[in-house]
Amino acid sequence: MSAFFSLSRLGALLAKELIQMRRDRITFGMMLGVPLIQLVLFGYAINNDPKDLPAALVAASNDQYTRAMVSALETTGYYRFTHVAASAEEAEALIARGDVSFVVTIPSDFARRVERGDNPQILIEADATDPAAAGGAIATLGTVASEALLREMGDESIAAEQAAGRVEIVVHRRYNPEAISQYNIVPGLLGVILQMTLVMMTSIALTRETERGTMENLLAMPASPAEIMLGKVLPYLGVGAVQVAVVLAAAKLLFSVPFVGSLWLLLGAIFVFVMALVLLGYTISTVARTQMQALQLTIFFFLPSILLSGFMFPYRGMPGWAQVLGEVLPLTHFLRVTRAVMLKGADWPAVSGEVTALGLFVVVFAALALLRFRRTLD
Repeated sequence: MSAFFSLSRLGALLAKELIQMRRDRITFGMMLGVPLIQLVLFGYAINNDPKDLPAALVAASNDQYTRAMVSALETTGYYRFTHVAASAEEAEALIARGDVSFVVTIPSDFARRVERGDNPQILIEADATDPAAAGGAIATLGTVASEALLREMGDESIAAEQAAGRVEIVVHRRYNPEAISQYNIVPGLLGVILQMTLVMMTSIALTRETERGTMENLLAMPASPAEIMLGKVLPYLGVGAVQVAVVLAAAKLLFSVPFVGSLWLLLGAIFVFVMALVLLGYTISTVARTQMQALQLTIFFFLPSILLSGFMFPYRGMPGWAQVLGEVLPLTHFLRVTRAVMLKGADWPAVSGEVTALGLFVVVFAALALLRFRRTLD
């Protein structure tokens, strides 16, 4: 019977596997880290109904009715007035850069029309590049504004259905007036696809050499660490170029995503982003000892990127600490650039900060990769 099954042999195999798991710290860390990250992000950071959205106010006067409107909008929890614009042009620049999600314009004759009973109007411009982020805030506008105006006029006894017509809320959904989700998703997919494939492929650049036994030949070559790094990552720029062409063509031909900005500006930002990705993958390959570990580290980085960057869930809806984490992810900045250029027609001044952030990622990842590679020479 012992020839077919032995508890002692089974115990020896179990002990061997446990020892290997203990030595493989990356795999052990993934076993604990991935569930914890999912619990924290989905439990605390993800919110499909974002509140406290930044807004800009354009108002020619500061009368009691204007103050009542602003207070009512802030009371809903959706609006947080962070800017008071002196003109419509200044407000236009704020929403184009993504500094605010809404621009609330109260005309100069608002108080006079209220007192005359002429059904005054308020213009609210919403950044609808992400329809989910603006939907809840827009849905609460009519009743809240009318009831606030009635309270200010001392007409609280009027029924809510009668109040609904006292203020006319004119809503302009900017950049995506039909609230088509593909206009938001497809430009984001460009960044997600590039990150998923390029980081994964370049992360096994050095580990493949180690597993195949050719690492010694590579180190024996009269090449500097920088030359080896560039030799490993530059070929993947061609892979990224093919993917970019496929995604942009599909966005135009299959999903009819509008492209109102500069193609050259977008391609320049894509180049910087791709360089950051391949250097990140190369950095991972200097840390991992096997291709499996490299893939695990790639997934470990990919998971928070797709959840905290604003691709799947509204970025403004996350708590402050989650937004801080999102700022240290290259995908967050790239999504802002692609959506701004493709949907808003943003120019260089509007996206220069995000492209500069991507450039900093390139410098940091290159420095880390070179530092780690020198350590592997011992």
